[in-house]
Amino acid sequence: MTLKKYASFIIVSILSLSGAVAQCPMCKMAAESNLDHGGTAGLGLNMGILFMLAMPYLIVATLAFVWYKNRKGEGDVLLDEANEILLTEGQG
Repeated sequence: MTLKKYASFIIVSILSLSGAVAQCPMCKMAAESNLDHGGTAGLGLNMGILFMLAMPYLIVATLAFVWYKNRKGEGDVLLDEANEILLTEGQG
């Protein structure tokens, strides 16, 4: 990626982060207000937070697994060639 793409990614990340940080106190106040008035909506807030926290890790793990399964590196090619040489020498 070029420097221009990195810079635009960083700017977009910072701008979107400011909106996300502003939501945390609002959610906390809404959940506390709901619990104070006898509601149960605040009880599911922790599960929602854990769900949102797990998603980036699952995405990265999936991408790493797909990359690992689809890679065919230089070392693999050399290993295959060495195995073929050993097999042909053992038969001849």
